[in-house]
Amino acid sequence: MKLAFTRDEEAFRAEVRDFLDRNLSADLRAYARRMTSVYSTKPVAMEWQRILVKQGWAAPSWPVEYGGTNWSVAQRYIFDVEMARAGAPPLSPMGIGMCGPALIGHGSKAQKDHYLPRILSGEDFWCQGYSEPHAGSDLAALTMSAVEDGDHYVCNGSKIWTTHAHEANMMFCLVRTDSSGKQQQGITFILIDMTSPGVRVDPILMLSGEHIQNAVFFTDVRVPKANVIGKVNEGWTVAKYLLEFERGGSSYGPRLLARLRSLRQIAAEEGLLDADFARKLSQAEAEAQTLEAAELQMMSELAGGGTPGLKASMMKIRGTELSQHLTELGLELAGAYAAPFQPHHTSPGGPVPGFDGANTPLVGPESAVTVSAKYLNDRAGSIYAGSNEIQRGILSKGQLGL
Repeated sequence: MKLAFTRDEEAFRAEVRDFLDRNLSADLRAYARRMTSVYSTKPVAMEWQRILVKQGWAAPSWPVEYGGTNWSVAQRYIFDVEMARAGAPPLSPMGIGMCGPALIGHGSKAQKDHYLPRILSGEDFWCQGYSEPHAGSDLAALTMSAVEDGDHYVCNGSKIWTTHAHEANMMFCLVRTDSSGKQQQGITFILIDMTSPGVRVDPILMLSGEHIQNAVFFTDVRVPKANVIGKVNEGWTVAKYLLEFERGGSSYGPRLLARLRSLRQIAAEEGLLDADFARKLSQAEAEAQTLEAAELQMMSELAGGGTPGLKASMMKIRGTELSQHLTELGLELAGAYAAPFQPHHTSPGGPVPGFDGANTPLVGPESAVTVSAKYLNDRAGSIYAGSNEIQRGILSKGQLGL
């Protein structure tokens, strides 16, 4: 296993830094500094995505013929690190990071030729239809039905916690096409046009006040059979692939370490970097560096043709719990200035009802304005993509044989 970067990889790092210096505008950097969610708003995500698409860097993991980069795993990691250092806003993961790989791995040529260019252009903006009110971490318990009717499936049921469903025109969705076997059998992966008759989207406001997530209801929604990805009744295979890479296919380390550097700088500038707080920062930094080292090890294995496997669960647990811990340190650093609720001075992932057009001045330092919303928003981190309790169960069974 080789963890050091080569001369060519360091030259690539310089190329990425130069690109970010030239193309990451002051407005985009300012937006990212005040983000309170893991998601950018659709306009910001699309603005940054258009810049990356023009450069050919929007979808590093895709095949070159569909707009990918042919980068090595190390180059993709360097790109993640430099994006975090520069403070670039994130892209929406639903299209490029999730639906795209599902199409590339399991879609027909016609499906790839149609949808992949539309993902890159932003013509199709996606949401994920997995969780249901009674089927979250126990995803195989889903019951949203899809019944054959000629060249279509007629879909009935609901999905919940659906990020950006109110802005998406397409959903990749898991539906039940057969209930006669085991739970994991009879599930089909299908693409649904969100403008179809019978689709209703109701908002769910997060603890931070943001409208990012939704409940989606389907009443006799007709979906062409041509929209099935992979084989009918074998959608669980596609779902497991996406969840594995959602949990462990991205790098937590670079953004965690960037946030720690920011916390240390703020504490120093405000005269709050006493021995106790410095110790807490150093402890968190050691844990983030340990996670980064594990990610580098996994990257080395991926370069040899491996997959995240059980490491995906480990990365998800440590990454989300460390992220939550950093929000707690942010609250401690902000002190009383964490109390005012002023989302009109932040960059929320969606609208905050009741604060549109608010013009009251900023209370407290700029560094404290996002900390409460980030803390509340990040409580979901240990739940989404399979709760951390579920991940520990996967590790205990798969790794320890318990």
